[in-house]
Amino acid sequence: ASLCDRLVDVDEHLKVVPGLAKSWAWSEDGKTLTMDLRKGVTFHDGEKFDAAAAKYNLDRALTLKGSLRKSEISSVESVEVTGPMQIALHLKTPDAALLMQLTDRAGAMMAPDAAKKPDFAAHPVCSGPYKFDSRVSQDRIVLTRFDNYWNKDAYHFDKIIYLPIPDASVRLANLRAGDLDLTEGIAASDVKTVEADSKLALAKVTGLGYQGITFNINNGKVPANDPFKDARVREAFSQAIDRDALNQVVFEGLYTPANQAFSPVSPYHVNLPVPPRDVDKAKALLKAAGVTTPLSVNLLVPNNPTSQQVGQVLQAMVAEAGFNLNLQMTEFATLLDRQQSGDYQLSFSGWSGRPDPDGSIYGFINSKGTLNDGRYSNAQIDEWLTQARQSTDQAARQPLYD
Repeated sequence: ASLCDRLVDVDEHLKVVPGLAKSWAWSEDGKTLTMDLRKGVTFHDGEKFDAAAAKYNLDRALTLKGSLRKSEISSVESVEVTGPMQIALHLKTPDAALLMQLTDRAGAMMAPDAAKKPDFAAHPVCSGPYKFDSRVSQDRIVLTRFDNYWNKDAYHFDKIIYLPIPDASVRLANLRAGDLDLTEGIAASDVKTVEADSKLALAKVTGLGYQGITFNINNGKVPANDPFKDARVREAFSQAIDRDALNQVVFEGLYTPANQAFSPVSPYHVNLPVPPRDVDKAKALLKAAGVTTPLSVNLLVPNNPTSQQVGQVLQAMVAEAGFNLNLQMTEFATLLDRQQSGDYQLSFSGWSGRPDPDGSIYGFINSKGTLNDGRYSNAQIDEWLTQARQSTDQAARQPLYD
């Protein structure tokens, strides 16, 4: 976000606000989005931002091999340059979620000439308030202020250093010692310590994101007899989990037990109670599915202490239902690679959430979703998700998400 401006942005009230597009308008049939672009914007390498650059980026997201953005903007049929600083997005069908998708990575604008170079991943070039300086894998990312930024007066730091520190207690120790200016992500067990320290300020929010377990049903070399292909086995695993107890043990009761992709702060949150733990039901489901217990299964877990705790609690809970859960502690980027390639059975990972509900569910469970790492496929759900995209009316969308 520091490096790359998006076409539009989202404010703290979840409203779409201007970014590199200063204004936009929909056609009457909802199938053409015309955007007027901001003049006088340059990329960090001096390239000019204009309609051709915007078209290049959107086309790239739609056609690049392995693009994870493709399903987010898959409603776009074509992008037309209608003026030096104007583009028109022609859609296959109306898409209520499109504008909100463009506030995120699908709407991020990269320098076209730089993006065509083979080493672009190691030397990214965008048009945001900060430009890329250096990256040391597993150690740091350094950005410096971009002096030619169109809104540079709003940014005051000369340099930002991002440090990945997986252990929350180490992060906090560095913060208290003055080695860090701020951290994102305080462990629940450290909240009281932070609140008691007069030198620190704590910000809390109920986020849009969630943590979940992805079951690999049909991605990569999944054995034909893998038990999780049977929905009853997946349900049994879920029934064996006491989400309230997990919240108390690992998160001091500060988190919200979840059963869906939609946060309680989302207007689309489905009013469906989180099911209580039911070990007897879990055992009955496994028996009905013809599973011989104990059933050994493997779970990828990010290699940080909090995730490891979650894994250990899950391990103990599901064991009572007949699952022998093996935890495979994995560096997070490697975990995501393994998920995408199908080199896993179950994986514990999360999503940061999106203001529009489509962004928190479509890519993950639509048959053609580019984030559908388990390859779940259900024609009825595909139809509901597509219908929900095509209306801007919450009254019409809500029952489909329900």
